[in-house]
Amino acid sequence: MNCLKLLESLDIFGYVGICISIESSQLLQNSLLILQTENHFQKCYYWGRINGVQNDYHIAYGFEKDCMNDQKYYYSTNTMDWVLMPEVTKSARFLSPLAINQFEGDPSIVTNVYDINPPFPPDEDPKIYYDDPMPKELKEEDRLAATVELITEDAAIIPRGAWYKCPNGDVIENPSFAGLGEVDASNLKSYLHVRPPKEKWDVNLSIRPDYNYALDFLDSIDMDVPQECWNLQSLLGGRLVILHSLYWHGMTFFHKLNSPHHGFLYVGHGKKNLDLPFMI
Repeated sequence: MNCLKLLESLDIFGYVGICISIESSQLLQNSLLILQTENHFQKCYYWGRINGVQNDYHIAYGFEKDCMNDQKYYYSTNTMDWVLMPEVTKSARFLSPLAINQFEGDPSIVTNVYDINPPFPPDEDPKIYYDDPMPKELKEEDRLAATVELITEDAAIIPRGAWYKCPNGDVIENPSFAGLGEVDASNLKSYLHVRPPKEKWDVNLSIRPDYNYALDFLDSIDMDVPQECWNLQSLLGGRLVILHSLYWHGMTFFHKLNSPHHGFLYVGHGKKNLDLPFMI
C-alpha cells in the first residue's frame, strides 16, 4: 500500500476484517513518510505485518527509480524505528520453509532448525538436497527476509497495466493507468505477479490476443498451480475487487475499478499453506 494512501487503503481492508486503529495507522503513515524522505525513495509502501510471540514485524519497502528491481525492504517492531532488511542468503532460503516454529519477534535469535523439525529421513544422505556443509542454524532476521521474499514472489500482485516496461529495460509505474473495467477485473488474467517473469515472453504472448509486451512482461496469476489458489470477490456493487491468496493466508489484494487505486497487504504468521492441493 502506498504510504500516501495508507489511511484510505486500510479503510478498504476493513471490509475483509483487517482492522488497524486510527492512532496506529496515522503513526505508521508518518513514520513511512519519514522513511521515504530519509532514503530518497520515489515511493514508499507498507508491505504488511508478520506476527510474532514477543513482537510483530512490520514490513515496508521503497524504490528510487525501478519499481521492480530497485526495491529495498525495511522492518520494524514498533512502526517508528526502521531497520534495513539483510540480503537473502542461500541457506536462509533453504532453511526458512523448514522452520515450523512461530516468529519470536527478536531478530537476533538464532535457532537450530534441525532440533525443531529434522528435514531428512535418518537413512537419507542430506547432500542430495544441499551442498556441504549443511546449514543448520538460522537467525530470525535472515528468516524474516527469506519469508518476505517468498511471500512477495508467490502472492504479491498488481493489476494489468499498472507497471510499464521501458525500452531500456527499466520498470516504472504507468502514469496513464486508469484502472480495470468490470469485465477485465473479473478475470485472473488481469492480475500479474510483481516479480521477474518465470515464463518466456512467447508463452505470455500466446495467452492474450491483445498482448502488449510493455504491459504484459510479467506472469499472470491464472497460470499458478493449482488454478484454485486464488479467491476473487467483488464488493460494493462491483466497484471493488478483492483477491485472497490461499497459499499464503493473510495476503490480500484490492483494486477499485476504473481507478488507479490498488494495493496488497499481508497480515499473518509467515507460514505457507502446503496442504492447499489436498484441500481443493
